[in-house]
Amino acid sequence: MKRGFWNRFLLADPNTNDCSLTIRDARTSDSGTYFFRVERENDVKYSYKKKMLKLQVTDKPDIHFLEPLESGQRTQVTCSLPGTCEKGRRLIFFWVGNALASLNTQTLHSSVLSFTPRPQDHGTNLTCQVKCTGSSVITQRTIWLNVFYAPRNLTIGISFRNVTVLKSVQNTSSLLILKGEAVRLLCLADSNPPAELTWFWGSPALNATPISSTATLELPRMGTAEEGEFTCRAQHLLGSQTLSLSLSVVYPPQLLGPSCSWEDQGLHCSCSSRAQPAPSLRWRLGAGLLEGNHSNASCRVTSRSAGPWANSSLSLSQELSAGLRLSCEASNVHGTQSAAVLLLPGKSMSRAGVVPAALGGAGVMALLSLCLCLLFLYM
Repeated sequence: MKRGFWNRFLLADPNTNDCSLTIRDARTSDSGTYFFRVERENDVKYSYKKKMLKLQVTDKPDIHFLEPLESGQRTQVTCSLPGTCEKGRRLIFFWVGNALASLNTQTLHSSVLSFTPRPQDHGTNLTCQVKCTGSSVITQRTIWLNVFYAPRNLTIGISFRNVTVLKSVQNTSSLLILKGEAVRLLCLADSNPPAELTWFWGSPALNATPISSTATLELPRMGTAEEGEFTCRAQHLLGSQTLSLSLSVVYPPQLLGPSCSWEDQGLHCSCSSRAQPAPSLRWRLGAGLLEGNHSNASCRVTSRSAGPWANSSLSLSQELSAGLRLSCEASNVHGTQSAAVLLLPGKSMSRAGVVPAALGGAGVMALLSLCLCLLFLYM
């Protein structure tokens, strides 16, 4: 008999024609093909090779459960070990894993384990340890938990001006984008298996067609036609989640005017501008500054605004010097633009042309309020 078989491979009693074989503390090295051989003193020898036994000894228990595991749904996991302990000793089971932190010790010593998986249990290990009573030898098997769970922690990433900002909000959030800028929106969702991510204009209705069927939405040049609400939807077999972002376009003033005409009461000029946020308008006559709403004997300035538009009119009722320069200036936080006309002799006007101002960062913010009408006239 091979070394290591003594005291483990035991025959019952051949003298009573009982040739049963008992293997104590079976080992993986005991795996193999066995056959029964008879040898007697009268030199009778015979091997029963037509009826051989193939023995496979495993040193790890088996773990069985219904797949897939679903977050929030109670499940049962069974651990078993082929074979039995010798002399009627029973198997002792013990479960180990982060998913079992809330279970009591008694539950962990059962061969059948019941627990409710959570999203954070996905990717963790679950181990079943088995040993026979009175033995210090422990055999175990570890499995990796694949837990299905619906989308959570939906996040929108915004990239513009070479900067990426992540926004995770419950309700609609808004962002101001300068006209002409390129914007990239990226939708991120935590789920298993990964959710299908799509983009919609506004709130997605039933059977609505997405404007992007990927996690990324490219807006290469923002304009007023592109502003509005954009919604990312994470669609999953266990449910869906949506998150919206509102993009508003801002831009520096676009000036219309000034346009002037001579009337019986004097010179009348008007100027309009569109911007977001709405611009402020002011007039310059020579070196003098006229702004807000004001009226006196020699001049009257009337300004008003509605939405992105601002309008201002100027009336001058006193004699003006030839060659005097009159300009209209519009400004908001994103820039300034101005245009001018030149007063010529003989009650006629000649457009001097638009003179764009530098579109600085902060610009000049002029409030439409009551102001003094200062006239510095060249004589």
